[in-house]
Amino acid sequence: MTKVTDPYAAAPTLMKQWMAVSIAAQNSLEASLIELVKIRSSILNGCANCINMHTIEARAKGETEQRIYLLAAWHEAPVYTPRERAALAWTDALTKLSEGHTQKAAKDALEAHFTPEEQVNLTVMINVINGWNRIAVGFDLWYENGAVVKAA
Repeated sequence: MTKVTDPYAAAPTLMKQWMAVSIAAQNSLEASLIELVKIRSSILNGCANCINMHTIEARAKGETEQRIYLLAAWHEAPVYTPRERAALAWTDALTKLSEGHTQKAAKDALEAHFTPEEQVNLTVMINVINGWNRIAVGFDLWYENGAVVKAA
């Protein structure tokens, strides 16, 4: 068996389709919210590659250092809007399903700040970033500028 160092090279058709779903999901809600969700999920999953990538992207889209740094403790940080807090709570609930199905309060907040379509869009985005975290961690990936530069 050969080690997979680049999933795009190993399974180009499937990865192209996965990327298409990823792009559709990330374009379904406001960019600032999507980047916060990507970073938060990546923090919870311990995906250094994705934390690195999405903090760079968030900064490029105008996100502040303070809000990026405080994602690790967003519950206590007063720098997020009620809509962002609802999205982060939903991200936490879905990303940590293995710790128990405790998403009721998060679902209530989600419903208060997101339309039904936006709820689905956000849920798909959370699933997408969790999938990317697992691909990156599973294959020891490190991407810089769209290319694999290091495989651990």
